[in-house]
Amino acid sequence: MQNSIFYFDDELYTAGLTDILIYHAFYKPLEFTVPGRDVAECYIKLVCKRDSGEILGLHLIGPNAGEIVQGFSLALRCGATWQELASTVGIHPTVAEEVVKLHITKRSGLDPTVTGC
Repeated sequence: MQNSIFYFDDELYTAGLTDILIYHAFYKPLEFTVPGRDVAECYIKLVCKRDSGEILGLHLIGPNAGEIVQGFSLALRCGATWQELASTVGIHPTVAEEVVKLHITKRSGLDPTVTGC
């Protein structure tokens, strides 16, 4: 099995891929909080199978994205589920913590903007 990076977006729904769930959120990294930088481009998206919760992909835009995605690549390769990921403890204050806190799905229509630390 070869690890790859894919970009999933709303267009997948129109292509008939309705068996996926996308968890997403904007986040505020500490590196942006202290100097008051705009966090509009700090975004996480986790793509899962709807029935099993198996993680299909992780997309991250923001500081240290490569290091964070590398750390989660083993979980993806081992067939981890969103439920397993959500049950882990996030290390505070890190960007990786934001991944385990994901709980808003695109289907829900809820606002994924930053709500706090």
